[in-house]
Amino acid sequence: MKSRTGVLLGRLMRNIMRSPDTIITVAITPIAMMLLFVYVFGGAINTGTGNYVNYLLPGILLMAIASGVSYTAFRLFGDIKSGLMARFITMPIKRSSILWAHVLTSLVSNMLTVVVVILVALLMGFRSSAGILEWLAAAGILGLFTLALTWLAIIPGLTAKSMEGATAFSYPLIFLPFISSAFVPTESMPKIVRAFAENQPVTSIVNSIRALLNNGTVGNDIWIALAWCVGIMIITYFIASKVFKRQLG
Repeated sequence: MKSRTGVLLGRLMRNIMRSPDTIITVAITPIAMMLLFVYVFGGAINTGTGNYVNYLLPGILLMAIASGVSYTAFRLFGDIKSGLMARFITMPIKRSSILWAHVLTSLVSNMLTVVVVILVALLMGFRSSAGILEWLAAAGILGLFTLALTWLAIIPGLTAKSMEGATAFSYPLIFLPFISSAFVPTESMPKIVRAFAENQPVTSIVNSIRALLNNGTVGNDIWIALAWCVGIMIITYFIASKVFKRQLG
């Protein structure tokens, strides 16, 4: 399975490398949002921190990933409509390798996008006091978040009737950070909005990454973040696997 998954992964990564504008396109909107909020709104937002880009970056990274996973649905839908998926199924390869190749491609491409966004943030003044272990922990959370959303993206990639339908799921995900602690502390929100913000996955994930990168106290947020990521990943993995077997098996 590993070698066959590697071959399929290589095919998808070559397609991305031939068109690196995909990664750039995914990064453009989050970077634009970061520029807008830091240089236009940042002076009017009180987060209790001296450097707003340090506060903002974790949420921007999640927006970039939410945008990037839509290309997984796009590529998977394209493989199905072109008949390539049907050819793969007739070949002597484990069928789960087909999906895992798309998932791993999403992980690699989104991590590249994350690096691009962080480099821009550094140019804007982002600084971190985190050590190597904290950076690795933050990268691990981002990786789990990417895997969870990618398995979610597999489902519309398999079931959509049009290219637009395959990628439409990502729009609510991209804007979910706006109703979280990504841009402003939840304490400043009205009660109903605050209740939603504090009990949705983005807030705990953002708080965990922010604490790790800024040498803060992570507390229970990291366990809540991990529970959200792992829970979403497990549920969407089983749903995607069943859909795949039913439609193409």
